[in-house]
Amino acid sequence: MKNLSKLNIFLIALVMVFLASCDNWLDVNENPNNPTDAPIQGLLTNVVLESTLNVQRAGSITSNYVQHLASPNPSSSSDIMEPLDFSGTWGSFYGIMSDITDLINKSENLGASHYVAVGQTMMAMNLGLVVDMWGNAPYSEGFTFETVTPKFDDDQQLYAEINALLDQALVNFNQASSVTVRGDDFIFQGNIPRWIKFVNSLKARYMIHMKGKPGYNAGEVLAAVSSGFVGNIDDAKMNFFEQRRNPWEVIALNNQNLLLGGWISSQFIEALDGTSYPIEDPRLPLMVGATDNGEYIGVENGAGRGDAPERGARSVLIPGQFYTTRTGPVLIMTFSELKFIEAEAAFETDKVRAYAAYLEGIRAHMRMLSVNDASLEAYISHPSVSMGVAAFTINDIFKEKWIATFLNPETWNDARRFDYAYKDMTIPESLNPNLNGQFIRRLAYPDSEVSRNGNNVPSVTLLDRIWWNE
Repeated sequence: MKNLSKLNIFLIALVMVFLASCDNWLDVNENPNNPTDAPIQGLLTNVVLESTLNVQRAGSITSNYVQHLASPNPSSSSDIMEPLDFSGTWGSFYGIMSDITDLINKSENLGASHYVAVGQTMMAMNLGLVVDMWGNAPYSEGFTFETVTPKFDDDQQLYAEINALLDQALVNFNQASSVTVRGDDFIFQGNIPRWIKFVNSLKARYMIHMKGKPGYNAGEVLAAVSSGFVGNIDDAKMNFFEQRRNPWEVIALNNQNLLLGGWISSQFIEALDGTSYPIEDPRLPLMVGATDNGEYIGVENGAGRGDAPERGARSVLIPGQFYTTRTGPVLIMTFSELKFIEAEAAFETDKVRAYAAYLEGIRAHMRMLSVNDASLEAYISHPSVSMGVAAFTINDIFKEKWIATFLNPETWNDARRFDYAYKDMTIPESLNPNLNGQFIRRLAYPDSEVSRNGNNVPSVTLLDRIWWNE
């Protein structure tokens, strides 16, 4: 409740600042007792909140593409991978990146280097989400207000900018700061060593995307891993509040009230229920709901629920589970994900290390979900999971990472790098014919940007790949 009170105070302050700025624009006399600028504490609170929500917003788009979720309606545009207008999501990204620019500039003027570093980290993360979903995007001219039609920067160059932002953040986190980050930080509550681990973990994430491209260096990935998260305690996440609920819980509640959403793909169910692999995964009942008959039955992407009723006959997200607890977390990046990054980076040069990291990634995710020890060890010891170093393949890493990054947009990056080669994953029924029988590779640019800045918007199709996937 202490954090909630701070959130309310800061958001009210931001509203008051907005009203004050409107008065100034309208040439109304200023009240010298009113603030004329948002404090960096209030900016940071909003930056952290909206950046976390952006992760969930992106995950709600990509989870159908990776067949974590499926629509209950046949030929749903999200399932069959039609071009959709995500103007609202695009606006959320650019709105908060504008606020981050303000946070960085104001913090630099105050000598608040830790606030600068948080801003740089959040800018890198938001920019990374934009580039990974859309490719080329406005950045260098995006926040100067010198033009309302900013150019689109090259996606590969933007990746260099992401890495530079993270390097700058590390420098600033290691400097003295004139203002201490405290409860206005809803991710790490001002714990700077954990922020530093997060930055290094993000560096590893973005570098692994470049595997197979010129300049990729597995040793650099592993060096970042070694300075990153060391356990689940380090996970980058934000817990929500009674008055500001976890957005995944909101989806689950809406579905109960027949605003349908959060239905589970049959691909996901069958990967965990013993159908696709010869073992039942103890995580399944902790991640999704059972039917009224106690079974786990998914929906085939593109096919819809058929003659099944709107509730009780298919597995859906239900309130109160790990991912859907009212005050529970939205996961930004986890120790489990980092271990799978380590496994992939080490696979070609140190398979023993890769295998150990793979198993630790599974354990970390199971512990996060509070799987009991007996079930955890039974799963880990099964020969289809602990196959030994000699039989261990890159497919095993991607399979387990696909489970561990449930509902996270990073899964779509993996799916595209892996060419959607998950066992038993098939093209959705009634696939968008313009995809020529292939899986989607990027989002369409939003209508808002096309109408406002159309001369600069690249001409692309849903099959044109992001630079690291070419």
